[in-house]
Amino acid sequence: MGTSENKVIDQKVTSCCCSVQRPTESKQSNAKKMDEQATHQKVQETKEGMVYIPGGDFMMGTNSGEGFPADGEGPMRKVTVKPFYIDACTVTNAQFKAFVEATGYQTEAEVFGDSFVFYHFISKETLEKYAQPVPGIPWWRAVKGAYWRQPEGPDSNIEERLDHPVIHVSWNDALAYCRWSGKRLPTEAEWEYAARGGLEQKRYPWGDELTPNGEHYCNIWQGEFPRLNTEDDGYAGTAPAKSFHPNGFGLYNVSGNVWEWCSDWFSRSIHRRGGRENPQGPETGSARVMRGGSYLCHHSYCNRYRVAARSSNTPDSSTGNIGFRCVSDV
Repeated sequence: MGTSENKVIDQKVTSCCCSVQRPTESKQSNAKKMDEQATHQKVQETKEGMVYIPGGDFMMGTNSGEGFPADGEGPMRKVTVKPFYIDACTVTNAQFKAFVEATGYQTEAEVFGDSFVFYHFISKETLEKYAQPVPGIPWWRAVKGAYWRQPEGPDSNIEERLDHPVIHVSWNDALAYCRWSGKRLPTEAEWEYAARGGLEQKRYPWGDELTPNGEHYCNIWQGEFPRLNTEDDGYAGTAPAKSFHPNGFGLYNVSGNVWEWCSDWFSRSIHRRGGRENPQGPETGSARVMRGGSYLCHHSYCNRYRVAARSSNTPDSSTGNIGFRCVSDV
């Protein structure tokens, strides 16, 4: 990187650094196309690889004040969810590959022709030929040819990452996979209830301490963001979907690794999120909820790997740190 770019990266990090969204002028309506592709072939619903969540009451959100006020993490409130099944792991490259091969589905990153990649992972050639800086967020690049099968651009592949979470999938892409597999995306309440693993109001899915006994329990950034990742947890980018210790319900990587799409429209207002009985989120919105944080989260700027933390992105946006897991009704 040049000197001028280094100066930009040295500037104070804002709350938009966790993910990046497509600019308004590049958006196009693909909803009908996505529906047609999603229902072209549908496999029989299965509970393989899923965990039964008994449902019940829990205290959702937090009053800790650790997050960004605009995220609307609080107030903490009692919420009830019905029983459901949820994937133990995020959907992997191998699983998404099977979906694409069965249906011929094209992701929105392929339709748009690019997706967003963290600059550390881009080769020099791709950086020079195919990458464009994102205004105000210099560690992200819009890379031509980047999509789920080529995560860092045309000279990359997933051959050694079939067990890693699929990335560069938009909310619309995730929904298409869910419909094909006979499943759905979790509501935000379902996601948090499952992620807590039966613990009450703990900061993380395993407790309040980030690294109990010095052991890493999730894949997040260590070091100085965005320059140096010491990779103390063993990973620079994504880790395999089944990594680290599972939570009390048997779910893997609900903190860190990749952001996970939820079905809800995002709202900061607690009054728009559907009450306390199986809330479904607002009826309308401009962005969808994401949960769990990613390998780019760091306490110095984005501690959204806490279980109560939340963020959002537009339904057609895709990045190298967004994935998803599915749920199924009982």
